[in-house]
Amino acid sequence: MAEHVIIGAGSIGTNVARLLVERGESVRIVTRSGSGPEHPLVERVAADASDPSRLTELARGAQVIYHCANPPSYTTWERLLPPLQTSVIAAAKTNDAVLALTGSLYAYGKQPGGRMDEHTPLAATGRKGRLRKRMWEQALGSGIRTVEVRGSDYIGKDAAGIYSVLIEPAMKKGSAAWITGHLDMPHTFTFNGDMARALVTLAQDERAWGRAWHVPSPPAITIREFARRCAEAAGRPPVKLIQLPRFVMRTVGLVVPIAREMAEMDYQWYAPFRMDATETAETFGLTATDLDTAIRDQVGAAGEEAGRHIGS
Repeated sequence: MAEHVIIGAGSIGTNVARLLVERGESVRIVTRSGSGPEHPLVERVAADASDPSRLTELARGAQVIYHCANPPSYTTWERLLPPLQTSVIAAAKTNDAVLALTGSLYAYGKQPGGRMDEHTPLAATGRKGRLRKRMWEQALGSGIRTVEVRGSDYIGKDAAGIYSVLIEPAMKKGSAAWITGHLDMPHTFTFNGDMARALVTLAQDERAWGRAWHVPSPPAITIREFARRCAEAAGRPPVKLIQLPRFVMRTVGLVVPIAREMAEMDYQWYAPFRMDATETAETFGLTATDLDTAIRDQVGAAGEEAGRHIGS
């Protein structure tokens, strides 16, 4: 019987597992493929977590369920996320477990001045933001003990984002990176290790339950400066950045679904986008990992083998 059940084995789920086994606690990771980090205290199970009966069985006796799964494509969110949310809530309720949700800033929508703290109203108008809002309200209204931990765009080992999708390929090819965003607007990035640490900390502190919190993150930085630091950390020449005109993705989106989904969220990259986590930091004593440390972890300068076999 595992003390903790983690849904998803991406960069967040894997980091949560690492933190828990370092404390000597047993973990069960549930994914469709049965993937996840190798460790004597980690049990990897292949199952469909959106099946409430199966997940309830797998979570039997667990103290905490960590929902760290996210469909890889925006185009599948409406189909895949609601049944998964319903399932994890049912499993938490039946097993009297705390449900810790990996959240984002989408539900806030576009905010004046681009600043968001833990009390910013959920005012999203786009489909994905409204979906995130409904899912959080569903968890709150279910009667379970729950907490949502919200972070901005991830950086860190194996994080999927602007570095892995745009900057790294260009850096390796020695070509220019076409950026779908303003190069000189401040943007908050969250270290995936800090997200995992916040999830574990807040899930086990009853002061956190029943509301959402932000992950302490480094000060906002522009895409231009972020790319420069990435190249410096990798020991490579600076990448040439080309700002893609905003209308391009919107025009392409008329016929390409994923482009349309990305265009819906582009306000995050064409205006200031700052996440304030002061209340979380002051309440729980959490601090942000230094930005350059997080970047080194992302580009591999911190060690290629880190995180492959946790605890080895």
